[in-house]
Amino acid sequence: MRLSDLPYFDALLSLLDDHPVLAQTFGHHVHWGYWETPPVRRPNAVEFAEAAERLMGLVTEAACVGEGMRVLDVGCGFGGTLASLNERYGSMDLRGLNIDLRQLARASRQVLPESGNTLHWVNADACALPYSDESLDAVLAVECIFHFPDRRRFFREAWRVLKPGGRLALSDFLITPWLRPSAWLISRWPKSIGFYGRCDVQFTYARYRQLARESGFSTCLERDITRNTLPTYDFLHALRHQLPYRNPSAAVETLFAEYASRTGLLRYGILGFEKQ
Repeated sequence: MRLSDLPYFDALLSLLDDHPVLAQTFGHHVHWGYWETPPVRRPNAVEFAEAAERLMGLVTEAACVGEGMRVLDVGCGFGGTLASLNERYGSMDLRGLNIDLRQLARASRQVLPESGNTLHWVNADACALPYSDESLDAVLAVECIFHFPDRRRFFREAWRVLKPGGRLALSDFLITPWLRPSAWLISRWPKSIGFYGRCDVQFTYARYRQLARESGFSTCLERDITRNTLPTYDFLHALRHQLPYRNPSAAVETLFAEYASRTGLLRYGILGFEKQ
């Protein structure tokens, strides 16, 4: 997938340096936030950034990430996940993979190794990982797998590069049967129109379990955090009015996701899988 298929990253990269509120919000993590107790008022930029950090933490916990491990973050964005691991642990071999060189360039400028850690930024396809068999302890995919052209290929690649007992952990939007027809239409949304790019949002918890079995993984965690992510939409509505950027598709797609999430048709989950 080319970055030109992801207009929201084009917009971010063009606006980040000129708009402090956007840099504070998405300059580190580019994904939804997590609130243990949803706030009674609309979150501000600082609170949203903290919530995004907490969501990332749930994914790394699902992978049992710890000291001295070799960890790959696919779809690493601007390096927020590896930055957090870099600050928290020592003697780590941290690798960020992305298909877009611009995101990797920003990540490499922002994140420098600490505490005896090493950092590697790799331009590659998540469905063709450039690593040898059984060479990694954990593989992470924070809110990006719906952009991959083939989840099955990615799971097989993750299984190949993980050591026995290693874990794959991810966050993703999951549908319920009532949303399946709409999800099918969304998957065919023209690339030239969609703000979030081509998204495969047709997976359910059951399909992930099946994919795990077929790939050689056991499913060790399924956690529905939909309710805890809903304040993200309140924040995005407020942010939209603070920026000079206007994209009708962005508003329509975000409103659809919000409606589906608030009505229970679309779920947000953290999933963990272990290589047997």
